[in-house]
Amino acid sequence: MDQDSSTQAAKRKRGDEAFLAPQTAENGVLDGVDLSLLEAVEKSHNGGIEVLDLRTMKKFVLSFERRLRDNLESRMKFPDQPDKFAESEVELHNEIERLKILAGGPELYPDLVSLNTIPSIVGLLGHENTDIAVDVVGLLMDLTDEDVLEDNDDPARVLVDALVENNVLELLVQNIGRLSESDPDEATAIYNTLATIENIIEVKPAVAEMVCERTKLLRWLMGRIKVREFDANKQYASEILAILLQNSSANQKRLGQMNGVDAMLQAVAMYKSRDPKTSEEGEMLENLFDCLCCLLMPVENKERFVKSEGVELMIIIMKQKKSAYGSAIKVLDFAMTKYPQVCERFVDVLGLKTVFAAFMGKIPVNKKSKRERYEEELEERLISLIASLFGGVVRGSRRDRLLSKFVENEYEKIDRLMEFFIRYADRVKEESERLDKLDLDDLEMDEEERYNRKLEAGLYTLQLIALMMGHLWSSEHPGIRARMELLLKQQKLSRQYVIGILQEYHDNIGDIDGPEEKERAQSRIQRFISAFQV
Repeated sequence: MDQDSSTQAAKRKRGDEAFLAPQTAENGVLDGVDLSLLEAVEKSHNGGIEVLDLRTMKKFVLSFERRLRDNLESRMKFPDQPDKFAESEVELHNEIERLKILAGGPELYPDLVSLNTIPSIVGLLGHENTDIAVDVVGLLMDLTDEDVLEDNDDPARVLVDALVENNVLELLVQNIGRLSESDPDEATAIYNTLATIENIIEVKPAVAEMVCERTKLLRWLMGRIKVREFDANKQYASEILAILLQNSSANQKRLGQMNGVDAMLQAVAMYKSRDPKTSEEGEMLENLFDCLCCLLMPVENKERFVKSEGVELMIIIMKQKKSAYGSAIKVLDFAMTKYPQVCERFVDVLGLKTVFAAFMGKIPVNKKSKRERYEEELEERLISLIASLFGGVVRGSRRDRLLSKFVENEYEKIDRLMEFFIRYADRVKEESERLDKLDLDDLEMDEEERYNRKLEAGLYTLQLIALMMGHLWSSEHPGIRARMELLLKQQKLSRQYVIGILQEYHDNIGDIDGPEEKERAQSRIQRFISAFQV
């Protein structure tokens, strides 16, 4: 199965209720709307504030720096007398809130950086008063907001580079450690911190690995998803974790070394016999399974998956037939790919009965199953999974048990396999004809693009089915061979048609896993081709 495309974490939609931070009506914030910001905008419309330009920004920055200096001096003079510096803290809070108006002029961000204001802003994340640090988190989230930075790529990069150079990642994560989610404002600040980190990664993808190298964010996120109770912050933590893992082998390995596979299994195990109560909780569960799939990319994490009894848990989830059913199949597909130990464990713990029930179409009906393409995606996962079983279980009693599944009940699994074969062959044929028509219309494409289009139309799944047919034919079981011959003839097809699909697969195998693995794969396919020719 195409694992890269399957691990793409869904981007959080701004404004979607599912992703709103915990709400509070205190400190000038109501229903997620910053009243001070709205008031500032309203005043600017009424002529109370100058139009936002470089001159105005310099005034804001100068005022902020003065209030910051006053506060620091007051705290140094009267460290044990809070009443002496309380007023300066209120004034500093107001100046930070005023700076939020700068989000309305992202084109001025390079000037903001040139004024050397970023070190002062970022430094306040470590302020002794957590309320001030919370204010700064809100400011950073606004300045880096996806909608604000849209069509302002260069200014965005200048700002983000300055933030990273001034240790914003380290300070943001350190600040999370001192915030308490029992306080609504601080819970919101945690949410906003995650939003800021996501915004920064959006502008500078390299930050995904940087933040894991430099901070303890992975450990914090892992601890957060272990909490049994569901809330917006747990959901967001699961999403950030998926973003950090999706395209980073380094982060996948790093989290694996931190016992992350076991932690992820514990998190999804909460749903082995129950469904999420809300759509938001359902999205969080999908994020967790996506994280688990990402973790299973490095070989060493597949071994951890086996040791943590991940195979057994996925089979239990499938047997319970709850909403996580399809996700469990997806995880098993990732785990079995190019790793025979998972395949062997799967057979040993009696997983064949469960997976072949799904293969025969006995898929539980739930909200997910009504989703467009759900059943088709599940079928493709199952075909990939069983193809991996054939590749990973090559001899002995385990192999016999796998082959016997295709013999029992009057070869019904052979019938089902051939049904899939014809369906996907028809799809690929239709796509090929469509591409031929494009060529006739002078919209020529090279062979590589043509092949990729066919893969997208279902050729990859058809190739996996042909491989399974090769394994079955090579077993030399007379009943299996006779059934396959009969079903091919009924469709006016011959073994030569299957050989053609295998030959195309053979000729297009890449060397992404190295030349030796490519040669082994091609030799295996050639053996199947030779068997079909006898």
